[in-house]
Amino acid sequence: MTSAHRGASTSRTPVRLAALLVGVVFLLIGGLGFVPGVTSGYDTLAFADHESDARLLGLLRVSILHNVVHLVFGAVALVAARTPGNARPFLLVGGLIYLALSVYGVIIDLDSESGVVPVNTPDTWLHFAFGAAMVALGLLLPRPAETDRDAGPSGTGPEGVGPGGDA
Repeated sequence: MTSAHRGASTSRTPVRLAALLVGVVFLLIGGLGFVPGVTSGYDTLAFADHESDARLLGLLRVSILHNVVHLVFGAVALVAARTPGNARPFLLVGGLIYLALSVYGVIIDLDSESGVVPVNTPDTWLHFAFGAAMVALGLLLPRPAETDRDAGPSGTGPEGVGPGGDA
């Protein structure tokens, strides 16, 4: 592996930084969901019960499972942020998952016993905002330029083939 290739794989591209930021935010959200005082009604925190009345920042309903999912999602984001090839798909797929969660929050009866994840209207809007932002970042952030290893001699394409396919 050349030093130029190593430099390209470790460069801080916008998409990698975005995935890193998303990961840090989700780790904070997941961790803070376990902190009494930051999470009101902490004594009602249940594993995966729709009746959990614990609320992060007094607003967002959480459960143990909800917090653990945020922590896992954050950890996956940090791993994905290691390369642009993983960061972009993470932002797109993760964003679509959060958009689906916002739809879930709209279509379920928030007081129903069938809900595994405790959500409320602020959760639904936050899921929508996170999902939309992640998809937008995945689609709109610039793609890294071609790496030096993809170019042939004198800036021609792979194996010395010119832009029109001429050798």
